[in-house]
Amino acid sequence: MKSSEVARPPIGVPVRLSSSDSPDARVGEANQLFTYIVDLLREAGAQPVLLTPVSADSAGRLASEMQRLDGVLLPGGGDIDPRLYGQDPEDTLYDVNQEQDHLDVDVARATIDAGLPLLGICRGHQLLNVLYGGTLTQDMAPTSVTHSSLDPHDPVASDWAWHAVRLTAGSKAAALYGSPEGSTIKIASGHHQAVDRVGEGLVVTAIADDGTVEALEDPSRWVASVQWHPEVPQLAGAERLAPFVSFVEVCRHPTQARSCGVQ
Repeated sequence: MKSSEVARPPIGVPVRLSSSDSPDARVGEANQLFTYIVDLLREAGAQPVLLTPVSADSAGRLASEMQRLDGVLLPGGGDIDPRLYGQDPEDTLYDVNQEQDHLDVDVARATIDAGLPLLGICRGHQLLNVLYGGTLTQDMAPTSVTHSSLDPHDPVASDWAWHAVRLTAGSKAAALYGSPEGSTIKIASGHHQAVDRVGEGLVVTAIADDGTVEALEDPSRWVASVQWHPEVPQLAGAERLAPFVSFVEVCRHPTQARSCGVQ
């Protein structure tokens, strides 16, 4: 049933498949952030629908799943297998999970094919770039901007790296923050990878002071992504909720989305 018929638009979120019992505490942190995202979507007026490998185990089943959704959000998590973008894995990778890659890629493709709005956060941002044929920097060299201060052994004892990003006027990322004219905002960052070559058909809509690509979008449909974490609890309540409210409203009225497959 579509959003015009119900009060809460159903928004799909692929589940995280790695266990929080991993010795790398970043896995547990990513799983906690997933929970925050689901809660924020619900608070913003959506009905979160958790997408699992079972719900995506065939093209037909996944296409059917898309019929009951009004949008999809791709959350953060571990590193994407570099073989998906034509590179050999480096030793700096963490929590590479091929089952997770398969689930997220299949869900993203099906969402775009169905013409539904799609928002990626952190790993979701990187995955969209890979899906469009782009590449990633597997481990960022130090720059003038600190992008992560998380401790792999104890992220709870660490804080996020907070820095400014410049939003492009008229972009989907700017609209999420109620700033269609563009602005500079302070964001929570916690990543060691970044977009390298931008995927074909995507445009950069936010950058950090060191030139790091912080947001992307497909201008031909409602597909967008941000590298930062709008869901972190250190943000004030209204500021934290605002981009999720904006995305839920997009999913209520997905007139900008267009069905077109990704090769």
